Amino acid sequence: MTLALNIFLLIVGFVALIKGADFFVDGSASLARTFKVPGVIIGLTIVALGTSAPELAVSTSAAINGSNEIALSNVVGSNIFNLLMVLGVCAVICPIPIDKGIAKRDFPFSIVVSAVVLLAAGWNVFTGYYPLTTPMNDYVGVISRPLAIILLVVFIAYIAFLIYMAKKHPTAETDEKKLPVWKSLLLIVVGIACIVIGGQLVVENAKSIAAFFGMSETLIGLTIVAFGTSLPELVTSVVASRKGENGLAVGNVVGSNIFNLMFILGVSGAIHPIAVNFASVIDLAILIAVSVMTMVFALTKKINRGEGAVMVLMYVATVVFAILR
Repeated sequence: MTLALNIFLLIVGFVALIKGADFFVDGSASLARTFKVPGVIIGLTIVALGTSAPELAVSTSAAINGSNEIALSNVVGSNIFNLLMVLGVCAVICPIPIDKGIAKRDFPFSIVVSAVVLLAAGWNVFTGYYPLTTPMNDYVGVISRPLAIILLVVFIAYIAFLIYMAKKHPTAETDEKKLPVWKSLLLIVVGIACIVIGGQLVVENAKSIAAFFGMSETLIGLTIVAFGTSLPELVTSVVASRKGENGLAVGNVVGSNIFNLMFILGVSGAIHPIAVNFASVIDLAILIAVSVMTMVFALTKKINRGEGAVMVLMYVATVVFAILR
């Protein structure tokens, strides 16, 4: 396949992502209004699971093929991108009100899960078995099958809890337009299809273009693949924010991060234990630091334009660090 064809298919993927996100947001928001479910819960569940489909496909395929570096770095890179770029760009466009439940429940939960994965992955580093001078590409830990299964079980319990909370606290009726249930479901299905197909086109062709220029597998996973698989979250959240569905936008990001850490790593690790290199341990530590910073911003009940700009600049800095190390 020529470089020109890769670039063309990359553009087609972008178009599919944008239209898919538009359909998906409209269908999900309408469904939430119909069943009196808060938009933030829809964002944390249905939208998060749908927009994380590319990460699931890429990481699962990587695990089956034994490409552990891409399986883990894709998840970590996607989560960093979601927090800094997706929320940052949305905040720059328009300050984002933060739901109290997300700030005090879901953000801390995602940080705890990240810390557990970091502890398991970097145990040999923390105990001094591997010194801090260990080469970046050397394997220093593993995400085992037992840990992967625990992540899956806890994730299912977390989703059940969110559904319980949604039923316990239904939203009031609104005057906003509601589509028929069948049409909402059709928009969601078509949206997911476009998002998944578009995401795969972007990822595969971005990988080909990156490989053409000689990038390593870890760097490709952390940057190009992470960027490509996170495009659904970026486009969906930006579209949701512009449509005034802020709960959907923020819930999508936080829900996707939890989904990536628990379900995708859980499935990938259950298929094949994931060997962790020293670079991924550092990236997990960066993810936790970024998560804490974002939660601090969220606790003020709004992420403003200035904070959004700081987040975008921090993402650029993390990418530069990943390239130079």
